[in-house]
Amino acid sequence: MNARDPWRTAAAPAWRQAGLMRSLGAAFSVAQLPQGLPGAHWVARNDALARELGWADWFDGDAALALLSGTAQPPGGTLATVYSGHQFGVWAGQLGDGRALLLGEADSAMGPVEVQLKGSGLTPYSRMGDGRAVLRSSIREYLCSEAMHALGIPTTRALALVGSPLPVHRETVETAAVVTRVAPSFLRFGHFEHFTHTAQDEAALKTLADATIERFYPALQGTAAPYAGLLEAVTRRTAALLAQWQAVGFCHGVMNTDNMSILGLTIDYGPFGFMDAFDPGHVCNHSDHQGRYAYARQPAVALWNLHALAQALLPLIDDSDAALAALEPYKTAYPRALLAALRAKLGLRAEREEDEALVDDLLRLMARDRADFTITFRRLATFGTESGAANAAVRDLFIDREAFDAWSARYAARLRAETSIDADRAAGMNRVNPKFVLRNHLAEAAIQRAREGDFSEVQRLAQVLQHPCDEQPEHEADAGLPPAWAQQLEVSCSS
Repeated sequence: MNARDPWRTAAAPAWRQAGLMRSLGAAFSVAQLPQGLPGAHWVARNDALARELGWADWFDGDAALALLSGTAQPPGGTLATVYSGHQFGVWAGQLGDGRALLLGEADSAMGPVEVQLKGSGLTPYSRMGDGRAVLRSSIREYLCSEAMHALGIPTTRALALVGSPLPVHRETVETAAVVTRVAPSFLRFGHFEHFTHTAQDEAALKTLADATIERFYPALQGTAAPYAGLLEAVTRRTAALLAQWQAVGFCHGVMNTDNMSILGLTIDYGPFGFMDAFDPGHVCNHSDHQGRYAYARQPAVALWNLHALAQALLPLIDDSDAALAALEPYKTAYPRALLAALRAKLGLRAEREEDEALVDDLLRLMARDRADFTITFRRLATFGTESGAANAAVRDLFIDREAFDAWSARYAARLRAETSIDADRAAGMNRVNPKFVLRNHLAEAAIQRAREGDFSEVQRLAQVLQHPCDEQPEHEADAGLPPAWAQQLEVSCSS
């Protein structure tokens, strides 16, 4: 085994020399070597993902730590890609991979995947940053990437988390870390915006769009309007993604156009949060002073971002009406997908006209009484159509018991109308309503232990979150109401 060339061991993943970004040319990326972490050590290893990728044997070797800490180089070198974008609704110009490097593309049992190091040092696009990521935010990203995957929500994946004693200056002095991320592609809306607005290079824009269609949307090849078709396909994927976010109470926190995936993946976990007490106006990002990315605004922001993508693709579509038509499906696809998800969360099998009002009224009650989002839906599985003491567990989450009783009478009648069997419905609801989500206080406890050199809580929590809908009675405390001190936790763009 050669530690300097860890991809050429017998067990190493097969490197694809003609990866997508590498094949596009110099306008799209620059060669950049990572700055390896001194004293690198494992914080967490995703052995399950390594097995899914078919890389388990290599992952068990010393070469994996060398590569994933940035101290060894893959064949062909590493790349930083260029993109631009709108941040908090304002055009920010050129951005690019300020602290992420693309190791490249590799074959896997899941198909070709891009492998990326986040926090591996300066790139030409780092602007005023240091190119590093801190242990705190890296733990959050590692845990949430895999928690979202376990919930069935499209996302980038986290293969590994490597720590180091290297000091990094944020509000305080913290230590450095690198997350290894895996995805079919890390292409963002901002990659397209760059070549329309910053570089003003229509030929490069077309090259990028054609390559994206060929690799990820091949059914559009040879069609009369492939670029409008691309916009519509991304629109539909984004609508589906947002419905899944809203259905689990997930707040992204930084829905800038450069943080939106062209494949409809959840990407760039920064100041995210799963809501505790339900509040449609909840803002999880302490840096979002205007509340632009509040929970209830996320669907509209996603459509705004899609309009930005449409503007970027307009030189290729060459018809503003066609571009607007490609966006139109969002307006029906998103609410339809969300209502379907909420029906499932309530255990409703059939579609009825009154369901939307039933769902909306429950959410209003939850918001007014600040009922815990995850626990309320989970406890609704215990609801009995004949009411009685069995319904106390969910009723007790509400302050206005009379209002809940009135709603529950409607809910019970709705269930009886489709001859719902309580036990069967409960089993189905428990398959879609998670018991365990990555609440901020759980992540914070793991972070505090990790800062003391104890990574066992990171690893334990990662395992719990892999089975979010299972009972796991031995981890009951992770499913309880958050402690009072959790209300004081703040997450921001500082990572």
